[in-house]
Amino acid sequence: MEAIIQVFISGILSGGIYALASVGLTLIFGVVGLVNFAHGEYLMIAMYFAYWMFSLFGLSPYISLPLNLLVMAFLGWLTYKTLMERMLDSSHSIQMLLTLGLSMVLQNLALMLFKADYRNVRIAITNSTLDIGFLHLSSARVVAFLVAIAASIALYWFLQNTYLGASMRAVSQNSKAAMLMGINISRTYCLAFMIGTVLVGLAGLLLSPIYPVYPTVGVSFCTLCFIVVVIGGLSSIPGAIFGGLFIGVVESAAGYFIGPAFQQAAYFILFLFVLIFRPNGLFGKNIG
Repeated sequence: MEAIIQVFISGILSGGIYALASVGLTLIFGVVGLVNFAHGEYLMIAMYFAYWMFSLFGLSPYISLPLNLLVMAFLGWLTYKTLMERMLDSSHSIQMLLTLGLSMVLQNLALMLFKADYRNVRIAITNSTLDIGFLHLSSARVVAFLVAIAASIALYWFLQNTYLGASMRAVSQNSKAAMLMGINISRTYCLAFMIGTVLVGLAGLLLSPIYPVYPTVGVSFCTLCFIVVVIGGLSSIPGAIFGGLFIGVVESAAGYFIGPAFQQAAYFILFLFVLIFRPNGLFGKNIG
């Protein structure tokens, strides 16, 4: 019984980070209507940024967090203004090809600059554990979970209780009606894309003391984010949070009861069942 509880808690801790990375993708799709296959590459960039801040200046990822988030916000703004804004009226297939191309460019750029080596951020918290009775939890994962859930809840509060959040929800439901009501559509799209990029960057920063960074690290996390988004609901923030936690538990349980080799298979099978029986996701499709 103790082992099962340990597996469950470990899954929840991992799921919190999956949820944080996924809510950014949910926000971008829900508000902008953009299927962003380059989402994982921004996680990779944030992890590299955290690594180089640590290697060159001795700054832990938690200390370099404000600068990291500013850089991610700028990259989100730059990407939207230079690429995404020009493709909003194009079909989803064109948008997907654009973001796939951007993903490959960023991966290969990282490969040219940093090679394919695995790089690690080793700080005091990396190898420390938090012992609560029979539970032995990674301190870095506990911190990552707490920050990730706090950020996800803060995003939900922002969408529900601020004018900009209401604007995003209005645009996600009917952009033409929102424009007629005086909402600046272009600014709302840009802000949503920037927030989504910052959130996945925060997820990358939190992962940097736990996982090594390499040029294709974003690919697996991007795939996982899409699975979480579909399971939770294409534009549902609570759905993305629940989906991330659920996938974390499924992954952890599959690794313990079946074997690590079957972890991905477990949540892919779950993904297929949701597509067949609940194609709109568990929480529907409305943003917020």
